[in-house]
Amino acid sequence: MKHFLTWNPVIVPGDTVRYSVEFQGEYERYYANESWIAISECSLIIVTQCDVTEDISATVPYNLRVRANLGSQSSKWSTLNGLFNRKTTFLTPPMMKVIADGYHLLVELEELGPAFQFHIFYWRKGQENEMHKKTVKEISSVVHLDTMEAGADYCVKAQTYVEAINRSSNFSQMQCVGVQDGGSTWLTITVVSFAGFVVGVLALPFLAWKMSQIFQYSCCPVVVLPDTLKITESPAKLIHCRSEETEGCDVAVHVIPPEEILQLWIQDAL
Repeated sequence: MKHFLTWNPVIVPGDTVRYSVEFQGEYERYYANESWIAISECSLIIVTQCDVTEDISATVPYNLRVRANLGSQSSKWSTLNGLFNRKTTFLTPPMMKVIADGYHLLVELEELGPAFQFHIFYWRKGQENEMHKKTVKEISSVVHLDTMEAGADYCVKAQTYVEAINRSSNFSQMQCVGVQDGGSTWLTITVVSFAGFVVGVLALPFLAWKMSQIFQYSCCPVVVLPDTLKITESPAKLIHCRSEETEGCDVAVHVIPPEEILQLWIQDAL
């Protein structure tokens, strides 16, 4: 419900022409000696357009006029060919997009401002006599209309409506969408589930082996001895220390792995 007055420019080579706009409502015409009121936002402007929405806010006939100004010179006023009443505004159908999200019938509508409402009509295809209507006053993003039945097509059309002028637009072009058949949906779910089961069976042994490796190296890590502690001679050449040879054994100490100590102990026992 934005209203703009536009006009053809006056061309003066080398100079900038400015324009001023005035309006006259029903009160000024009949009760204020046919006076005119200047629109302050459109006084001495250089563009050829003026937003008159706030000045013609009542549903009564208005007249508008504009003139050109160049320095101290002004042209004659140019007025409308006829009075304008905003209730004669031609409303265009809304831009609309119908969406089938699973079994949900959704519609997206363009945002036109707080003055507009939308009348949405929807029905199951082939059942136009059972048409449903939904009025939407505020558009957030997507409007949910209904829950659809499997295997059926649903059609939607909409129109704009402005309560201030009690006027509606023509209907938008009808759009129809369908929901996927329930049998096909079940087949798809079954195939996807089976594929997931197969992948899980094939991946389970690998995951088990990987987890065992992780626990093994986490709980029982492999310790590598430094070179200075590794045995460089045969265990047969190791010196068996007696109590009286303790002093001599102190200079010939070798670190023996636990499993070799056990073997030596068994040999000594035999």
